[in-house]
Amino acid sequence: MRFSAIIGALMLAGAAQAQDVPCGGGFGAFVDGLRQEAVTLGHDADTVRRFFASAQQSAAVLRADGRQGIFQDPFITFSRKLISQSRLDKGRQMADRYDGVFDRIESEFGLSRGVLLAFWAFETDFGAFQGDFNTVNALVTLAHDCRRPEIFRPQIFAALSLYEQGDLDPRTTTGAWAGEIGMVQMLPKDILINGVDGDGDGHVTPKTSAPDALMSGAKMLSHLGWRPNEPWLQEVVLPSDLDWYDTGMHATKTVAEWEQLGVRGANGALDDGRLPASIIIPQGRKGPAFIAYPNFSVYFEWNQSFTYVLTAAYFGTRLQGAPVYDAGNPDPGLEGEQMKRLQAKLAARGYDVGKIDGILGAGTRDAVRNVQRELGMPADAWPTRELLNRL
Repeated sequence: MRFSAIIGALMLAGAAQAQDVPCGGGFGAFVDGLRQEAVTLGHDADTVRRFFASAQQSAAVLRADGRQGIFQDPFITFSRKLISQSRLDKGRQMADRYDGVFDRIESEFGLSRGVLLAFWAFETDFGAFQGDFNTVNALVTLAHDCRRPEIFRPQIFAALSLYEQGDLDPRTTTGAWAGEIGMVQMLPKDILINGVDGDGDGHVTPKTSAPDALMSGAKMLSHLGWRPNEPWLQEVVLPSDLDWYDTGMHATKTVAEWEQLGVRGANGALDDGRLPASIIIPQGRKGPAFIAYPNFSVYFEWNQSFTYVLTAAYFGTRLQGAPVYDAGNPDPGLEGEQMKRLQAKLAARGYDVGKIDGILGAGTRDAVRNVQRELGMPADAWPTRELLNRL
């Protein structure tokens, strides 16, 4: 399920609001406070009463929140799990079925169809599995919980606005445990801001209308900074003498500069030489390699997991004809307790790896890259048994 980084922007917008009705305490009193606040914000009192009438605390939502999965598989394993032949076939069928919608998206937003097809596939299997959590109950439950109330409170009032428009039913609208709705899993505020009536029926219904979901998703990506008619990811072949420290999202050069260093497209020429780009080697210098163009960064506004983002971006290219990437022969990575040991050793040397949790996150990758350089090893940010032994 998508838990979007765009929520970060909403945290600022909702911070002052979050102080009006404190989280925690009695659930009934909390809902009463939301009702009063909604009326204060200008919503009709009778409409507010109906909207909150069925609101209930959901133990299932709290359990789901507590067991959020983190994508721990390395890229090759994870991408092979998610990208099946059946998903490729279904994606191409959907591209044909909604060809006119994708033509509109490409014309209005400059967004290639593979991008949205990949999200549609991974988020809900093309609409087949959209989640069965009551949306209003999920949002109110998570706003009442004191872990991240500032994230979810603004979504409650956005859902109220959708109800007033006739595009959400507080009793029957369902979706993901964190309140996302529809075929590409958008939060209520996203729908309110970026919702598009793609099928022309006068309503935005991303649960039941593929044109609405796809057009709304395209508008949201555009709103998040997608650069029209530009690429996002491409497989590359790297020279053996590349300075591996310059790989990763922290380092950017123009495409022309990468070409001067010997980087070549694996299946065709690289894009515009003036574009800034980064080289991505998710499993080190011996594994697959990609060049990431500016639009790749927009994926992190949709989901913050590096492995998920890279897999979704790559799948988008596959849906548009790119061949299977060359997996190479990467050195085995570290798992579980080995990764925790590595993180502890890195922290002891003064590197900031965040929580010692056995997860290869951005902080750990950066620390690995820097300590590899410190030890005179190829600084490709891929943690191996050799590195652990050296430390």
